[in-house]
Amino acid sequence: MTKKSMFFVIALFLFTSIANAEVGISVSVGQPGFYGQIDIGDYYPQPQVVYAQPVIIERVQVRPAPIYLHVPPGHAKHWSRYCGQYGACARPVYFVRDTWYNDVYVPKYQARHHPEPQKGGPGRHDDKHGQKGRGDDHGHGPDKK
Repeated sequence: MTKKSMFFVIALFLFTSIANAEVGISVSVGQPGFYGQIDIGDYYPQPQVVYAQPVIIERVQVRPAPIYLHVPPGHAKHWSRYCGQYGACARPVYFVRDTWYNDVYVPKYQARHHPEPQKGGPGRHDDKHGQKGRGDDHGHGPDKK
């Protein structure tokens, strides 16, 4: 086998390996595009739900507390098809509206779990000289040396 043909075989192998690789995207709770159970707790306003009554697919002797789920369009409508994916067939489920999840829950969740650093706080540097948000160059700008 010549060097050219060997290079071609290796390149073809690498290309097919890359093309067949599964690309995973991870979206977690509190981010737009997340679907699954969300914790309402005492931190969030009453959620806007799709149906006024919880949906229950499997009846059980002891009725567990309802859970709140954010699901893709169509999952709530055909819940018996999808409840197993969420481990919620035997649970009463409230489906929260997309607008409530994205406009209310996500911002509050991110503020609570991922607070941004205080402006002007320790270690904050706004420019390459370490000036902390003063907004002027104190006579050391590009025109003055």
